[in-house]
Amino acid sequence: MSVVKINVLSVPAEMREELERRFSGRAGMVESSDGFEWFELLRPVEGTDTYLVYTRWRSEEDFQNWQSSRAFEAGHAQAQADAQGQAQGQGHGHGQGQGHGHGQGPAATGSELWSFEVVQSAGPKS
Repeated sequence: MSVVKINVLSVPAEMREELERRFSGRAGMVESSDGFEWFELLRPVEGTDTYLVYTRWRSEEDFQNWQSSRAFEAGHAQAQADAQGQAQGQGHGHGQGQGHGHGQGPAATGSELWSFEVVQSAGPKS
């Protein structure tokens, strides 16, 4: 049974472009992970500052393996470097604390992880 992980990120309006740039810079890091099925970065349209980072995995074990992988560590190490103002933003740009501008600090002011099991799924009919 597939599992879905949704990282809920609070992103101030002035940091939206930076967050999206950082995710774009880490493209490909998760896609090659065993058990990875899907990724989407969802931008809020109205009434909220909350971005959703949607990933779908073959199993909870696959997600946990990715979290302990070098690719995960590399993406988060880069995001940490951004937070310290030492890099120009190749990480995915979430974390705790206040963002202070492009490439300096986290783009999100908070994050929360939601977990779900896929009970039903549908796609377009051929």
